[in-house]
Amino acid sequence: MTTYDRMARRAAAGVIGTYSSSFSLAVALLPRRVRADVRNLYAVVRIADEIVDGAAARAGADPVALLDDYERAVLDPRPLHTDPVLHAWAGTARRHRIDPAHMRAFFRSMRADATGEGCDIGEYIHGSAEVVGLMCLDIFAGPSSPEVREAARRLGAAFQKANFVRDVGEDVHGLGRAYVAALTGEGEFTDAVKDRLLDDVEADLAAARPGIAALPRDVRPAVAAAEAIYADLVRRLRATPAADVLRRRVRVPGPRKALLAARAVVRP
Repeated sequence: MTTYDRMARRAAAGVIGTYSSSFSLAVALLPRRVRADVRNLYAVVRIADEIVDGAAARAGADPVALLDDYERAVLDPRPLHTDPVLHAWAGTARRHRIDPAHMRAFFRSMRADATGEGCDIGEYIHGSAEVVGLMCLDIFAGPSSPEVREAARRLGAAFQKANFVRDVGEDVHGLGRAYVAALTGEGEFTDAVKDRLLDDVEADLAAARPGIAALPRDVRPAVAAAEAIYADLVRRLRATPAADVLRRRVRVPGPRKALLAARAVVRP
């Protein structure tokens, strides 16, 4: 590995360390053989998310045009990128033969956010979350059984739906997005609507657990830790009235995340 490669990996690692304490903690449990690759994946999807969530608009740029440019760059397999995060990701995509269709689906969902036109909510979840789970699986284990791929898809969907509930206030009032309404057909976020969505999240998590058990042993603790942190978030969201979820972001405290991660490591 060249000095430039190492610098690119450090740049990508800085993205996850800055944006997500939950995923940063889980990824730290991964073996060295895949840890940097998952950080590289997180970095490119987070940057795309930032483009549509306000970074482009704050800079006076067209988010759709920026997103189109970024998609072309992310899908470019050249051996040298001058952008460190893109360089790190291109190496990951080549090593693990990531299907470009997954990234194209991801960018379709991001484009729906950028244009404000929306899309079918199932298609949106597939592109924004399920394919990320599938790309992680390709990094962890390469070609996998349909059952394990379905589990990866369901885990990604669970994380995204939990985020919809957690971030409902910001999405509706700050970004003008109505993911919860699209999922439920309900215009008002009530306790009943919240609990119905959380039931769906818990069903996805339950469906994903057998797939986690089927992963290579060295990656299992990291994925189990991420699942446990989200399961804990679901319990906290369920215990919080819908009116409060709209006003403040429900979080899993850092010490609790550390405890859940430690349990995942020692679990047989």
